[in-house]
Amino acid sequence: MRLATWNVNSLRTRIDRVEAFLDRHDIDVLAVQETKAREEQLPLMGLQARGYEIAAHGLNQWNGVALISRVGLDDVAVGFAGQPGFGEAGDIEARAIGATCGGVRVWSLYIPNGRKPDDPHYVYKLDWLARLREAASAWLDLPTALVGDWNICPTDDDVFDIAQFKNSTHVTPAERAAFQAFLDGGWSEVTRAHAPGYTYWDYYRQRFERDRGLKIDFVLGSDSFAERVKGAFIDREERDPNDGFPGAPSDHAPVVVDLAD
Repeated sequence: MRLATWNVNSLRTRIDRVEAFLDRHDIDVLAVQETKAREEQLPLMGLQARGYEIAAHGLNQWNGVALISRVGLDDVAVGFAGQPGFGEAGDIEARAIGATCGGVRVWSLYIPNGRKPDDPHYVYKLDWLARLREAASAWLDLPTALVGDWNICPTDDDVFDIAQFKNSTHVTPAERAAFQAFLDGGWSEVTRAHAPGYTYWDYYRQRFERDRGLKIDFVLGSDSFAERVKGAFIDREERDPNDGFPGAPSDHAPVVVDLAD
């Protein structure tokens, strides 16, 4: 089975690229983040014509997650037990969706950005990660993958210039400790050994062309998932603004993982 995760930065805007990506790499399951639309607004006919089922969760033009699978889409769950909300109203955002695809439990996750270390959104981010880790501890006995945009650079090597980020989110000790807590709790990050390099380059001053990026998109697996991983790669070409593919690229590149049967 071939599983991919991709923050597409608007599924409506980039549906042609998504369809071309699925065809080009023969993807079985794609976890999507930042769909930026409600499900009824998404252009899904091309995916369905290709034999994919889609489960999507979006509330407005922000956030949004989806799973696109041609190997089954069962037991769909929107959000996880204990998922915290944000703001005075405590609204639960569209940041997590899970389903069983080809015998693997896949969660498409869009971890909060955090904004700035002194921002309430940063506190929310740490709480969100802690609640996810607590809920996910019950999933370790099954083949399970926690995939998506984690908005964390776990090591200095995951940042093009750590000095520029010393006062920013994504690299703070608390965020890195939150990520490490998943690894200490029994999850394995399965892409780094096979797919070194960045996964995100913002649109500012030709960051992609100068390879000034961040590694923030990851696949964490339970033991029974991780032992099946036989390879992974980052599709950097998909991020290239001169790649010849339809439309402008997302600021993230897809991350692809191959599993043994």
